[in-house]
Amino acid sequence: MRPFRRRGDEIVARLEPAEARIVALLLDQLEQLLTAESEDVAGDPVITRLLPPGHRGDPELAADYRELTESALRAGKADDLATVRASLPPDGGAVRLDPEQATAWLRTSNDLRLALGTRLDIQEDTEPPEDLASEEGQQLAVYYWLTGLQGSLVDALAAGRAGRR
Repeated sequence: MRPFRRRGDEIVARLEPAEARIVALLLDQLEQLLTAESEDVAGDPVITRLLPPGHRGDPELAADYRELTESALRAGKADDLATVRASLPPDGGAVRLDPEQATAWLRTSNDLRLALGTRLDIQEDTEPPEDLASEEGQQLAVYYWLTGLQGSLVDALAAGRAGRR
């Protein structure tokens, strides 16, 4: 991967074919989770992380909040997923984003990291994997790769904001 960089009004990165396929797979998994029936994913810690309760101390208030906000949150995440999917080169290559697309990538990469981090039980002291032979090691490597991708995107967006002052 070549990290995200600002090029004029665009934010540009380059993904290897395998990286693009991994992102596409993660997008599919996140979409399946977000479009599942609520009762099918009730109690799933990833859903709780992506759609947190509005009030922890009052279950009734939390239920009311969820009823008012959940469909809008899901729709926003679905829109972001569609934007990322449309701008993702399926066979790898250049990713060219305008500021609105870059913001959708930022939100979606955050959701992907939250989902994967929740599944892997990432903690403050979790270290990058030393052994990539195991499935967990590979998933941790993807998590840390997503962290780097997201970090470069944040840096590129911040560079644009600094240039506008």
